[in-house]
Amino acid sequence: MTVFVALAANLVIAVAKAVAGLFAGSPALLSEAAHSVADCLNEVFLLIAVRRSKLPADERHPFGYGKERYFWALLAAVGIFVMGGCFSFYQGVQAMRTDRQESLNGYLAGLAVLGVALLADGASLVRALYQARRHREGASDPALRTVIAEDATAVAGVLLAAAGIGLHLATGQVVWEAGASMGIGLLLVCVAYRLAWEARDRLIGEAVDTRLRDRIGDFLASQDEVDQVAALLTMKLGLDSVLVAARVDLAPGLDSEEVELVCVRLKRRISDQWPQAEYVFLDITEAPGPEEDRRSSAASTVSVLGGRLSRLLGRGRRPPGPRIR
Repeated sequence: MTVFVALAANLVIAVAKAVAGLFAGSPALLSEAAHSVADCLNEVFLLIAVRRSKLPADERHPFGYGKERYFWALLAAVGIFVMGGCFSFYQGVQAMRTDRQESLNGYLAGLAVLGVALLADGASLVRALYQARRHREGASDPALRTVIAEDATAVAGVLLAAAGIGLHLATGQVVWEAGASMGIGLLLVCVAYRLAWEARDRLIGEAVDTRLRDRIGDFLASQDEVDQVAALLTMKLGLDSVLVAARVDLAPGLDSEEVELVCVRLKRRISDQWPQAEYVFLDITEAPGPEEDRRSSAASTVSVLGGRLSRLLGRGRRPPGPRIR
């Protein structure tokens, strides 16, 4: 619903800004129109992300489609950069080169459109912030975070455009409006970079927060059947889906049937206590003792030194002469 509200607001605003910008010849208004068009396209991307991320797992995607949210959020960030930021810089440069004068009616129409845009974008921002505070997972939802970033940037962009138009009206210098257009472009580039970086981390494979990982590790280590947790790996698969993989050393004296029962019980307890841990894998291993660690380290050191010595000796050898049959 938050994405739909933002899409409806941006559609109306984009048309109004484009018409007023063309009528007045205002680079700041045209930059804001491009900003709104980019936001509309991004909201379409986010709607696709929300729908596709809920698809069930299948043979080709056994861990589900949760990362679809991050992929489409990355495309939205690229759209903000290209359609919003780059076009705003272009409008600012063109305004400085042409120095076109606007009519008083153009100024008034532009300021009126910006006032309506400020109200619409502000209402959409309030709606997004309300949902983020209402739902605990809202802070990590890439779709909601993108909407919040877009609306906050839109409000800041409207204020910059209004300031540029006002200073242009007061001084008669188009450089103020061109500077506002470039400021809008810089703001959009920064927001796009931030959103793209966050999407990149999650697409590559980001671990859960340290507190959740520590709680899962403490739970495994506190079990009577677990002697040691050798390794614990986690990865976010989606908004509410996490993969947990642990290598554990069980207490001695357990037969194969008891080991199987312990693994089933531990997996069930982890999934019950942390519902987001949708995929839990336990690898039963024997953790090396202190003496084995020292032996392994010494053997590794000897192997490395032997390899270096062989290379040094090989460099000192002369190439063999021709063979005589």
